[in-house]
Amino acid sequence: MSERRRVVVTGLGTINPIGATVDEFWSNALAGVSGIGPITLFDASDVTTRIAGEVSGFDPDEYMPRRESRRLDRSTQFFQIAAGQALEDAGIAYEEDEPAALRAGVLVGSGIGGISTTQAEIDIMRERGAGRVSPLAITKVISNMPGGVVSIAFHLYGPNSTTVTACAASANAIGDAAEIIRRGAADVMVAGGTEAAICEFAVAGFCASRAMSTRNDDPTSASRPFDADRDGFVMGEGSAALVLESLENAQQRGAHIYGEILGYGMSADAYHITLPRPGGDGARRAMVASLEDAGLAPEDIDYINAHGTSTAANDATETIAIKNAFGDAANTVAISSTKSMTGHLLGGAGAVEALVCLLAMRDAMVPPTINYETPDPDCDLDYVPNVAREMPVRYAMSNSFGFGGHNVALTIGAFTD
Repeated sequence: MSERRRVVVTGLGTINPIGATVDEFWSNALAGVSGIGPITLFDASDVTTRIAGEVSGFDPDEYMPRRESRRLDRSTQFFQIAAGQALEDAGIAYEEDEPAALRAGVLVGSGIGGISTTQAEIDIMRERGAGRVSPLAITKVISNMPGGVVSIAFHLYGPNSTTVTACAASANAIGDAAEIIRRGAADVMVAGGTEAAICEFAVAGFCASRAMSTRNDDPTSASRPFDADRDGFVMGEGSAALVLESLENAQQRGAHIYGEILGYGMSADAYHITLPRPGGDGARRAMVASLEDAGLAPEDIDYINAHGTSTAANDATETIAIKNAFGDAANTVAISSTKSMTGHLLGGAGAVEALVCLLAMRDAMVPPTINYETPDPDCDLDYVPNVAREMPVRYAMSNSFGFGGHNVALTIGAFTD
């Protein structure tokens, strides 16, 4: 068997509750800025959770012509923006039918696609009749459209697919895109995730499942992963995109390299549609598989960006899983949850958090878990509480877990020749 190709990251892009660019996001993440506030995208007076991490002041017409933006769901708009940033950062701009573009593709993850459009169009149908449903409704709703639109906008003719594995979706997208490059089916992949689910139906559904925080009077403190007083997650929205390339392609172009995708581990809890398996064995197996794929030992990992949702079940279970996967090294690895600042971007979360790992390596800075005030005896690892930490990061892991029992761990390394 031929040696597998190395996969590196050459471009980054994001738009999320604490930044409309990578630089803005990273500056705010290191400063511990919260993007959580009262919901403004709909009248939230009838739901028990009235806070979220919105992309405040977002106007798609600032990024694309109105005739284009009106055809796209908010989630697709976000991904087109993030992908455009990442491609520009990577120095990639293909002409139509350029030979290199035939080996460049897209892989995007989304939890629930254009759910805001779904609600809006159903409301129109119920109130005004079926004949008033938009001819754009279906193309705005379907989860694969962010990938399709990005391929059209940037002339990417290679593999194009979508992962829909709840909150693990964009981590799956990055891992699957890396595998496509490894096996030689593409040289470049735009990989990431997107979500724009802050609408009455989605929020009401999560409220009904009692999964979300109700700390409505103190929104910036509501997302508090691993803290004893956590009471649920806070929904966020936004997107992140990474440009992945084969090492040969990146070097041939003289591209700047942020880091390398080294390991990809997946598993299923096969236990419950929303709750993690007690003891965290599924999460543990994903982390172990990722380390094995990377050829690393637990003690090699300097930093873990945790799934860290601020729910009672996830945070304690993830802590146990890290202990069981890392052994003694669990007591020395730095861990943080940036969901404490961005909220939970659902299918977009894993891509934002992989991006965090790459920036932590670049700047030797680990972002904090904010709102960590009351230690929980069931969550007793080093969560980098409240203040960013200056430290070298050679290898990092990003954990993403989703409803249905989907577990993904990505291992990322600083690039060496």
